[in-house]
Amino acid sequence: MLNNFSDQQCYIIAEIGGNFREFFEAKKMIDLAIECGVDAVKLQTYTADTIVTKKARFDLDNIGNIPQYQLFKKYQIDFDLHNEVFNYIKSKGLDWFSTPSHPEDVDMLEELGVPAHKLGADDATNLPLIKYVASKNKTVLLSSGYCNMDEVREMVNTCLEAGNNKIILFHTVSNYPTYPEQVNLQVIQSLKEEFPSLTIGFSDHTIGTTACLAAVCMGAQVIEKHFTFDKNAEGPDHLLSANPKEMKEIVDKIREFELMKGTGIKRPVGKEITNREMNRKSIVTTKLIKKGEKLTTKNIDIKRPGYGIEPKYFRYIIGKSALEDIPEDEVLLNSHLM
Repeated sequence: MLNNFSDQQCYIIAEIGGNFREFFEAKKMIDLAIECGVDAVKLQTYTADTIVTKKARFDLDNIGNIPQYQLFKKYQIDFDLHNEVFNYIKSKGLDWFSTPSHPEDVDMLEELGVPAHKLGADDATNLPLIKYVASKNKTVLLSSGYCNMDEVREMVNTCLEAGNNKIILFHTVSNYPTYPEQVNLQVIQSLKEEFPSLTIGFSDHTIGTTACLAAVCMGAQVIEKHFTFDKNAEGPDHLLSANPKEMKEIVDKIREFELMKGTGIKRPVGKEITNREMNRKSIVTTKLIKKGEKLTTKNIDIKRPGYGIEPKYFRYIIGKSALEDIPEDEVLLNSHLM
């Protein structure tokens, strides 16, 4: 299980895969991610030869229309670099894992001892790979990008049938970048209703910070966001990644929301407990009321403070008699009345 995962607060993942080719670049992003307060750093594990044919092309707003093979070839990272990056993440106390794209990738990550596997949207219908990953009996993070609900059910059921219920299911829109009108955050609630026993998260491909905070407000328990040291750096994902300022804002705003969310129990809190006595209203006298004199709308009214007879009893005390002289501008108490 992921060391830093907790049911009590949102788990925040900085995705740096595709944003580095050398260790010093990864180290820089990890150090910045630590300063931002994230819980985990994630990589992407693939080789061009096992993820794509030479015929496939990208047609994405962030990188244009280019052959996929050349991009994957450029950004694939080997065993030694994985090991160096993972060891550095571990040494800093963050969780660490990756997205494999082929059984050979899974085997390499298992050799490196990863505590979890994330499966990307491109493998949402790759049931053989999902089954193979699930068989490792580790936390499986599933992306639902490109999916309809039937495909999501099939993906989840494949894990469950393999005997693995340690599932984090992400609402994902696999547009790069995702525009506001495409985010459809109500899907988070739909997934929570459809899979009440699963942890539901949000994998964000929008530009900016709003979607992540809104997703947590909609019930997401895990947030994944691409992360970079420079949005203008060379690479496919820098543009839609959060820079350190944005990631810090995401983390801080989510933690602030968690404080604000509270328990759901409606009751006075903090200074409300004492302030309500001074700032609510009571039934009060508007003139001297002699002992035995009856209360009428001519000699009582409703004013602050609030430690006397509550206004909701106003009509019930009309006609009652004073047990003693009650001064003008006095807060009425039950002990004043016969």
